[in-house]
Amino acid sequence: MTTRDKVREALGRVIDPASGKDLISAGRIKGLTVDGDTVRFVIEVDPVRANAMEPLRKAAEQAVMALPDVAHVAAVLTAHSAEGNAPPPSRAPDGAIPDLGLKPKAPVAPEKSLPDGVKSIIAIASGKGGVGKSTVTANLAVALAARGKRVGILDADVYGPSQPRMMGVSGRPSSPDGNTILPLRNHGVTLMSLGLMTGESEAIVWRGPMLMGALQQMLGQVAWGKLDVLLVDLPPGTGDVQMTLSQKTPLSGAIVVSTPQDIALIDARKGIDMFQRMDVPILGLVENMATFVCDECGKEHHPFGHGGARAEAEKLGVPLLAEIPLDLAVRVASDSGAPVVVQNPEGPEAKAFWALAEAIEKTGVFG
Repeated sequence: MTTRDKVREALGRVIDPASGKDLISAGRIKGLTVDGDTVRFVIEVDPVRANAMEPLRKAAEQAVMALPDVAHVAAVLTAHSAEGNAPPPSRAPDGAIPDLGLKPKAPVAPEKSLPDGVKSIIAIASGKGGVGKSTVTANLAVALAARGKRVGILDADVYGPSQPRMMGVSGRPSSPDGNTILPLRNHGVTLMSLGLMTGESEAIVWRGPMLMGALQQMLGQVAWGKLDVLLVDLPPGTGDVQMTLSQKTPLSGAIVVSTPQDIALIDARKGIDMFQRMDVPILGLVENMATFVCDECGKEHHPFGHGGARAEAEKLGVPLLAEIPLDLAVRVASDSGAPVVVQNPEGPEAKAFWALAEAIEKTGVFG
């Protein structure tokens, strides 16, 4: 059986010709995991040399593939900037901005581009976790596909990728040439997720630069094919992934998912503010877990409050795209790998998702 030590020994024989050091002694290898016959690792590189490091990545993959009992190797390049030597700050009067001794630098607008074949990208975000953002993404994707759209999901919720389970997809994506990944497909939707590259119970213990490298590779090195829309299921909050996506791609808009309760709406406002600062249009809000109908008495309840997202949407001047009920059938369907729009498309539980898909079409993002 292949062990981490054997993999490290193999990588220790791979020399970076620019520095003359091997990958292990140079501290380039991060996130090394061995899962049966599959080995995964990240090669951390100087961003200045990122484009020239592909031969080194291939050499590292080949060295590990040569080990007995190894059938699959996934090596990802990620750029990590070295710390610079900044001059010491000079003293400044109280309340004034100190002079750091740095020359002013003209701002450079980052280049934005869509993946080949993708017509539009919609970010699906939430201010906090646990509001059902991934469930909304999966059902919206299937509903749009059923309405004739070519749809993909990029599961960018890197620390908690749940789309493989929700979409009923398993197995490892293949790469015919070592440069392009072939995504998987189910329910009429194309899917790529870091959850397909790791075990379901395996934590992704990566720093920000590693995550950014993985996100950019999933955007630019996945054979998405021709898509009308790529839905990006973002992690909660307003961190590196959200900022990188907004800076690197021309987003058609963002959908913010929240529950009606005040504590969720406080964080949703922060997410909306971030997208507005990044000049990303807000397509609207989705209120999830809006109501609950008792099975026995038939009475409608509002366990998380009522009308909070609608009032927030009116205050911000953006549409309330849908109010999705809290229903056991939605949860059971998601856990089973067939979203409720697939499992019971005519049922009352799917009605709100069909309405959401129709509302998205009316925003004009599809031209």
